[in-house]
Amino acid sequence: MLDEVEAALVDEQTAIARVRRGVDVLPAIAEVQPTLVVVDLQIGNMGGMAVCMSIRHEQAAGRLGDLPVLMLLDREADVFLAQRSHADGWLIKPLDAFRL
Repeated sequence: MLDEVEAALVDEQTAIARVRRGVDVLPAIAEVQPTLVVVDLQIGNMGGMAVCMSIRHEQAAGRLGDLPVLMLLDREADVFLAQRSHADGWLIKPLDAFRL
């Protein structure tokens, strides 16, 4: 899945930072300062919903600026979870590189 996302997004002006565990997302954001976070609902360790909620908590506390979150979902029924975690958008797998 990571390779598909990277292939769809990377170009000469775009850098990709990968993490495999939810607990590594906030430290990576602090280090890389991305313009977009793409997180899989099934990311290891803490889950995409918790990751998105952690990002929103950091924003509410003033420790993180505006940062859109795109959540990758396994099925249509997971849209509710993306909405509850305040993701800015979501795509259902398998991914369509054009939509991404």
